[in-house]
Amino acid sequence: MTTLTATRPAAPKPAASKSKAAPEYQSVNPYNGKVAKTFETLTDKQLEEKLALAAKCYETWRHTSYAERARIVSKAAEILHAKADAFARTMTLEMGKRISEARGETQFSSDILAYYAKNAERFLAPVKLNPTIGEAHMESSPIGVIFGIEPWNFPYYQLARVAGPHLMAGNVLVVKHAGCVPQCAIAFESLWTEAGGPPGLYTNLMVSHRQSDAVIDDPRIKGVALTGSVEAGRSVASRAGKNLKISSMELGGSDAFIVLEDADLEHTVKWAVWGRMYNCGQTCCAAKRFIVVEKLADAFLEKFRAALAALKPGDPIDEKTTLGPLSTEPALLQLLKQVDNAVAHGAKVLLGGKRIDRPGAFMEPTILTDVKPNNPAFRDEFFGPVAMFFKVKDEAEAIALANDSDFGLGGSVFTQDIERGKRVASQVETGMMFVNNISWSDAELPFGGIKNSGYGRELGDMGIQEFVNKKLVRTAVLEAPV
Repeated sequence: MTTLTATRPAAPKPAASKSKAAPEYQSVNPYNGKVAKTFETLTDKQLEEKLALAAKCYETWRHTSYAERARIVSKAAEILHAKADAFARTMTLEMGKRISEARGETQFSSDILAYYAKNAERFLAPVKLNPTIGEAHMESSPIGVIFGIEPWNFPYYQLARVAGPHLMAGNVLVVKHAGCVPQCAIAFESLWTEAGGPPGLYTNLMVSHRQSDAVIDDPRIKGVALTGSVEAGRSVASRAGKNLKISSMELGGSDAFIVLEDADLEHTVKWAVWGRMYNCGQTCCAAKRFIVVEKLADAFLEKFRAALAALKPGDPIDEKTTLGPLSTEPALLQLLKQVDNAVAHGAKVLLGGKRIDRPGAFMEPTILTDVKPNNPAFRDEFFGPVAMFFKVKDEAEAIALANDSDFGLGGSVFTQDIERGKRVASQVETGMMFVNNISWSDAELPFGGIKNSGYGRELGDMGIQEFVNKKLVRTAVLEAPV
């Protein structure tokens, strides 16, 4: 697999008369800001060759047995598991994820591939129907080459959760990964070659936005799966829709973390810290809006603040580091701008709010209070270590505030009354709710949201049903109508 290479500082160059745009595909270590490697985008000719190879592969792969597909997908899972440390190191050096989290992501990606290798045939087996006359069933079949557009925050997991179901269903994948994780993208593509996949089965595309649009328009592409921002979702979904192509959109989130007055405080605070700070807060379904019933609010906030303040920045490759950098310098600057804007509109900074004075893209864990509905932050998504805290009167007010959001990805509720927790969960308008935990993803559990958080589901049984043809076959002895 490809890993990041060390580089020495380049010799100073004369200042250019015009600023040059940053390369679209470049590995920059966010811990120290050093450029590791830069990649060129594909030429249009190279792109056409890759699309043609994928289309050719599909004509064979679609007829490949489940057993043979499972052999290759299972082998990819085994390789990921066996080489987890190497894959994780590439991730940490390229986007700053703490090494223990990177290792966990790699192992989970392996589990997802193994899950679909084991279960795909059962999930897509014909389903018998019961018409009043004759016999009928629904059968599932692949639809073609699928275009995946994936983000940087989970460089392997995002790929595994499309690769597992799509490839086992008989589809073929071409994928545009994020420009800041090109070596992770290359490593994942190489995984399929090492696993014995045929040429064109899984193809990494280092393409421009113009070329990405052309891929969506290409008649050989039969569907588009995107994980990204709301803006990207609107653009890609619109283009896919104009081409009458099926799509799934997993977009942003501003998940509510509801704490009722009977919650176990110690248990709740531990989940609050993990839910906000996992992956340095760069998670679509992270806990972002902390909504606490007033009886417990002050005690919760005191412990939450102390726990966040205790996190120490350091090298994410060091197992002892508790606070890693954000993925890129632009990501840090965007977050700082959002915090400043929130404060300008009346929010108060209870903790943090600034860049950490050290090399790298580090930001202080931050808590904002007094965020009113007329503040832009009230409807923003903070993609990093920024938490918004709200004190509410009671359960009803907590639910109302949780639902007052343009997003609807996930959420959680903490209470010692499990039945009460389930009732609250049922009233929150999201695609996922968690009672006394924020365990977002298992291979077996569907993942996705509503409202501006997108549509469609990934993982679980539902995840493999999104991009297959559901064909009705009916057999009956009937006289033709006169």
